[in-house]
Amino acid sequence: MFTETILAVFLLGAIVGGAYVWAVMYRPADRQLEDIHTANRRESRQRFYRAQLRREHLGTPYIVPASTGFEKLLADSLPVDQLAGELRMLVSHFADADDVVKVRAGKALYARHCANCHGRQRQGQPLWQLQDQFAGRRAPAHDQTGHTWAHSDDDLFWMTRDGRFPATPAGVVSYMPAFHDSLANGQIIAVIAYLKASWPIGLRISQAMLNPGNEGMPAVPAADADWTLPPTCTISAQAWRTTSR
Repeated sequence: MFTETILAVFLLGAIVGGAYVWAVMYRPADRQLEDIHTANRRESRQRFYRAQLRREHLGTPYIVPASTGFEKLLADSLPVDQLAGELRMLVSHFADADDVVKVRAGKALYARHCANCHGRQRQGQPLWQLQDQFAGRRAPAHDQTGHTWAHSDDDLFWMTRDGRFPATPAGVVSYMPAFHDSLANGQIIAVIAYLKASWPIGLRISQAMLNPGNEGMPAVPAADADWTLPPTCTISAQAWRTTSR
């Protein structure tokens, strides 16, 4: 009786072990091929995403605010045509206006590539604010009289690189030339840093509030710093004083 029990246990173990070995090592060929193809697709997708990031930021340090978001990109199956938009959501193009070296480089680049249209003193073309049949064709000012401060660093980066804001509908005409063929990403960021460094502290604070995490918020300035408010705030205050008399 004891011998029969041992034999039954042995046979049962052999059957279970054989089934496990068959399931692991001798699965149907189509299932094995499917797993291979899935792994290859995942690996190719990850290589493609990383190559896009390297190409997008060749020679430029890039910031991925949330690493978990990037890992999710690598894990998800996304159509290729959605890749650029997804990468833009992850990558920050912060322009540090307190980086003296970057601001100096941006000033030289601005003089070479931007001053012809936007003015040597960033004052814009004459009558750039006029709303007529040529509205939008005159280069706007980048100093405190313009509206550059009303856009985040990312928006300013893509406007300079591609000639339009990412959220602008495809059918809307933009007269801003794209500089992706003549300026590297790091150079574009340097130009933006130069523009920001020229603004009064009030404009810099207002613009920093448009960046994720208020990135670029300047240090608390001295009491005699130029606290010029954004033009819209000044106009609103003047209108309030007029109507309150």
